[in-house]
Amino acid sequence: MNKLIEPQTERLQLRQWRDEDRTPFADLNANPQVMEYFPAILDRAASDAAVDRLSAHIAEHGWGFWAVERREDGKFIGFVGLQHAPPELPFSPCVEIGWRLAPSYWGRGYASEAANAALCVAFEELRLREVVSFTALQNIRSQRVMQRLGMCEDSQVFEHPRVPAGSPLRRHCLYRLRAKQWRGTA
Repeated sequence: MNKLIEPQTERLQLRQWRDEDRTPFADLNANPQVMEYFPAILDRAASDAAVDRLSAHIAEHGWGFWAVERREDGKFIGFVGLQHAPPELPFSPCVEIGWRLAPSYWGRGYASEAANAALCVAFEELRLREVVSFTALQNIRSQRVMQRLGMCEDSQVFEHPRVPAGSPLRRHCLYRLRAKQWRGTA
C-alpha cells in the first residue's frame, strides 16, 4: 500500500470510503437525475461493488475517486478524484479526473473545488504529465466543470466501449490538462 492521500479544501474533505457512505452513495447512484448520462442507474449491490472497487484503488495507490464530505457538517456529498482510466479506451493508459455529486450539492462550486484539489495531487504529488476527463456529448454540466478546471477539449470524439452500441450516450468527448498548463494556471 502507498501512502494514503486525503486532500482537503476550505470546505471539503476528500477521503477514503467508509461503510456509512454506502447508503447515501446508493441513493445517489439510484437517482435518475444524477445518472442521466450513464447507461443505467445502479442498484444497491452494484453501488456497493463500486465502493469496494474505489476503496481498493485508494488502498493500492494512495489516491483515487475519494468520498467527499463537507467539513462544516461531515455530510457525504459524492465522490471526486483521480482513477486509472479503463484500458479499453482509445487514449489509455492514462489517469482520469471525475466526479459525481448528489443534486442537492450542485451549483455550489463543490465539484470544481474538489477537482482542483485532486489536480494538485495529480500534478504536485504524483507528478503526472497529463490528466484526462470524458463524458457523454450531451453532458454539458460536466463539460463546464472541465472547462473551469482549465482543461482543453480534444478533437477526439470516441465511442465509449462500456456503453451499449446504439445508445445515444455512447459518443463521448475528451478533455485534457497537461502539467505545464496546470503550472501556468495554478
